[in-house]
Amino acid sequence: MGILDKVYLGNMVQDWLIAVCISMAVFFVLTIIQRMAISRLSKLAAATDNQLDDLLVSMLKETKFFILLIASAYVASHAVTLKPSVALLWQKAVILMLIIQGGLWASTGVKFWLGLVLQKRMDQDASSATTISLLGFVARLILWVMVLLLILDNLGVNITGLVAGLGIGGIAVALAVQNILGDLLASLSIVLDKPFVIGDFVVVDSLSGTIEHIGLKTTRIRSLSGEQLIFANNDLLKSRIRNYKRMSERRIVFSFGVVYQTPLPKLKGIKEIIRDIISKEENTRLDRVHFKEYGDSSINYEVVYFVTVPDYNIYMDVQESINLEIFRRFAEEKITFAYPTTTVFLQNSDQEVE
Repeated sequence: MGILDKVYLGNMVQDWLIAVCISMAVFFVLTIIQRMAISRLSKLAAATDNQLDDLLVSMLKETKFFILLIASAYVASHAVTLKPSVALLWQKAVILMLIIQGGLWASTGVKFWLGLVLQKRMDQDASSATTISLLGFVARLILWVMVLLLILDNLGVNITGLVAGLGIGGIAVALAVQNILGDLLASLSIVLDKPFVIGDFVVVDSLSGTIEHIGLKTTRIRSLSGEQLIFANNDLLKSRIRNYKRMSERRIVFSFGVVYQTPLPKLKGIKEIIRDIISKEENTRLDRVHFKEYGDSSINYEVVYFVTVPDYNIYMDVQESINLEIFRRFAEEKITFAYPTTTVFLQNSDQEVE
């Protein structure tokens, strides 16, 4: 009997050599395929804007040496006969390796998605990077907890009690830190829903200022008077927020009064004067001009117009220009502005003296 005919572990040496050769050949082929796929997909990814090929390249690069080796050995194992107990252990080992590699691929996908989101957000709102990174960490943590549970289940461990214990423990932790978790979730809501970003001018109840920082727990606002206002994220989202940075235009309402001694033709001409002044002003759109009411000491007019840009300084410049021009035109037309006056009527009466 030759050395190749000797039997080890239920198979001849010749069979073991064939299995080793098959394993080496499969490993070589898989390695070549991996490298060629990475090379071609990398060139394709550089030439296109499609993100799918970039994701595939990242996942192929994350394919570990051990998974190629395990895959090669699994194919080669069909060339020999294994005892049922050994075959069962080998099958479990292969499944474990596949679960770990699947976890690595999924983690690469999360990391790739996180990088894309961060790249888009950094140009718009740099402060959201911390919150998005936290979201990515939580996602990867949940992923690897699931991988661990799959591994334990594959090893025959009863994970029902473990899952129940984790659930109860999670509830206890959540109750203990519910305020912090509320602010963290509110931070994620701000980042994803974007009711405001850094640089927006907002009014929260009676407080106002410019968004300066959006953190995991708090948002900081720089007020007009200079001090920093700090809001808990959860409390901030519960408030009524007016975001003036999102305005497309400003609606302006103002009133003025003229004296009762103004002649009727001039009263009628006031509307045309105001229309002419506002129509000639840049960045404005007139809505209406009306003789509104008879006041206590004046005939009152109401004017409504729009400033077509949201900038507050531009609005104030426009309003100042309109006010000055109204003053000049009224002086030319000899129309007098009203001011609070009181007229007292005196009447003499003869009193009878007995």
